Parts: sequence; structure tokens; C-alpha cells
Amino acid sequence: MTSAIPIQAYLDTTRQALQLEAEQRHSALDAIPVPVYLTDPNGTLTYFNSACREMTGREPQPGKDRWCVTWKLRSLNDEPLPHDRCPMAVAIKEKREIRGEIAIAMRPDGGRKAFMPFPTPLFSSDGQLVGAINMLVDVSEEQSGALAEQAERCRRLAGAISDRYTTEILLCMAQGYERNARALRSPVAA
Repeated sequence: MTSAIPIQAYLDTTRQALQLEAEQRHSALDAIPVPVYLTDPNGTLTYFNSACREMTGREPQPGKDRWCVTWKLRSLNDEPLPHDRCPMAVAIKEKREIRGEIAIAMRPDGGRKAFMPFPTPLFSSDGQLVGAINMLVDVSEEQSGALAEQAERCRRLAGAISDRYTTEILLCMAQGYERNARALRSPVAA
């Protein structure tokens, strides 16, 4: 859950690590227990820590992967999210930080992880974009809990309504919320 993770401390650590030489920078970023990766100004992956591998279930490809370390992405509405429209791509293209977004990382093994990204463009002293850094905070448990709560609300409301048609719609909505909550909790999507 995001409240249990000292997000600001991790962001501060990543900013401090960027001031170090490459070898020291990588050691500092490897010590962070959440996925962190760097790109060049075109969005091509240049570095990732081991937590990226653990979260995404794949070996990211520096020099080949672009915008993100994930295999595939989906929005919270479970719509496909092309990498060139992901928060990191937007941050680089628009040269601004992106905050408050949530996406779902699809793993090659069928698993899913809801995460909050923190893409941040990096600039040279003369203001030129030189790359970007991103930190991915797993919020699967938090999102799963919110979906389960929505399902329960739908079931309570369905029990309080006498209109059969509305009750059926609410129960279908509850089932959908529960299915999505199970998909986020399980190692392999339901």
C-alpha cells in the first residue's frame, strides 16, 4: 500500500543518486526496494534496478525497450495502454513530471500489478532534456481493496432496492469489481 511505503524518501534517494558517478548511482538505485529505471531523452531504457525485474516478471532490455520496463500496460479501466502513451512517455514528450496516475503492468506469466509511476524528466544545467527517471510503486493490494469495497457497496445497494432490473445491474457490477480485485490479488490474472 502506498501509505506503508515512504514514497517521498525513495524519490529523494533517487534524486540524490543522480548526482553520483554512474557506478555509484547504479549501486544507490539498486539499493532502493522499488522499481526504478532511467531513459535517454528519446525514452530508450538505459538502466533498471533488480526490483523492475521482480515487478514486471521480465528482463527489461536497455537500448531496446522504450518508455517503460513493463511487458504490456493497461489502464485502470482495463483498456490497453500503449507504451508511447504511458506516463513516462507523456513526461518526456511534455518535459514535465507526471503524478497521481495508476496503470496496470501485465506480466508475461499472466500476472498483473497495479502501480503508481513517478516519471521525472532530467535536464542539463542549460535546460536541455537529457533523460528521465521513473519509480514504480506497487499499489495492487490498495487497488484490490478499493475494488472489493465497491463490490460490497453494490451488493448492499442491491439488497436495499426493490426494482429487479436495477438489482441485477448492481449485482453484475459487484461481480465485475470482485473479478478485477481477484485479478490484482492473484499471481496469475483471474
